[in-house]
Amino acid sequence: MQSIDRAMNVINVLVSHSSENWLSITDLSEECDLPVSSMHRLLKAMSKHGLIQQDEQSKRYGLGSIWLENGLRMYDKLDYISQIRPELERLMNKVEESVYLSQPIEMESLIIERIDSEKSQIRVYDHLGSRVPMHIGAANKAMLAYMPSLQATEIIESLLPLQERADFWDKLKETKRKGYGISHNERTVGTSSVAAPILNHFGEVHGAVSIGFVSFNLTEDRLDFLIQNVREAGRRVSSKLGYREP
Repeated sequence: MQSIDRAMNVINVLVSHSSENWLSITDLSEECDLPVSSMHRLLKAMSKHGLIQQDEQSKRYGLGSIWLENGLRMYDKLDYISQIRPELERLMNKVEESVYLSQPIEMESLIIERIDSEKSQIRVYDHLGSRVPMHIGAANKAMLAYMPSLQATEIIESLLPLQERADFWDKLKETKRKGYGISHNERTVGTSSVAAPILNHFGEVHGAVSIGFVSFNLTEDRLDFLIQNVREAGRRVSSKLGYREP
């Protein structure tokens, strides 16, 4: 188990750096708090399985191609390729803003799809694979609001101090009543987002579709337009997954 933990630590360090900035064994040893000798043995084993690769000239290390290969295989198998992406593209073309698909993973959500509008001069840009704490952002509020109470309570009590929970619960109740989540300046100043939940045929939260946009010169009419369209997109996607509104 210790070897697995160490290997995942190396992977997380490499992921946190840009693809053009590979790391030396000394850099990795320092960031992972391991002796160079131990790091050398670990990197040799990881390289054997394609988890990492070494540049022959610089001798620096980066992620191996196996991550891309396996990621593409998983991407191809996911239902949203055939079921959801066309609806995301339809929404993007309608609102001409960046559109996102998120899914909950325990105390965080994972951005698993992003479609940008070429017509938008200023884009709200969140990387695919980004993890966001479940109490932050419109998409996460939309998902939390539709989760079973016990599940939502566990998440909220883990992430929020006691004095902030009552107000947050009020926001979730309002989110469910209106059928959408909204966020202003939570992750990036000057940006906003609106989101709608995606429910499966059991009525369980499958994810959320959201629109990210800059809030400069945002009018009430424009906001209403975005809200209406993200709610419609959420309903269409949920219907494709078998959800039937009561």
